[in-house]
Amino acid sequence: DVQLQASGGGLVQPGGSLRLSCAASGFALDDYGIGWFRQAPGKEREGVSFINVGRKFYADAVKGRFTISRDNAKNTVYLQMNSLKPEDTAVYYCARAPRLPFSLWRDQSYYVHWGQGTQVTVSS
Repeated sequence: DVQLQASGGGLVQPGGSLRLSCAASGFALDDYGIGWFRQAPGKEREGVSFINVGRKFYADAVKGRFTISRDNAKNTVYLQMNSLKPEDTAVYYCARAPRLPFSLWRDQSYYVHWGQGTQVTVSS
């Protein structure tokens, strides 16, 4: 049974850091691409970052602040978020893509399985 479990969210002050985890079960991470998405209140869900076969991609809004990584031994993908801003407040989701053209990593129709989401709130 394929499952993705996102965790690590919370309340943090502007400028602070959080590390999100996406723990996978039922499949081997290195066979798939994993994306992080977020949805802020009243907004559409958007792509944040993606990792596959050593390639990493980031949305312009998070470049230089967020870092995606993968630990195959733990079957877990991480999203290290630094210099957080109030506009980063959202529910963050991880999702699995069996295969996709890297240039289309933001296209949510390629993602087959989604985790349940973890809330990130950036506020003073």
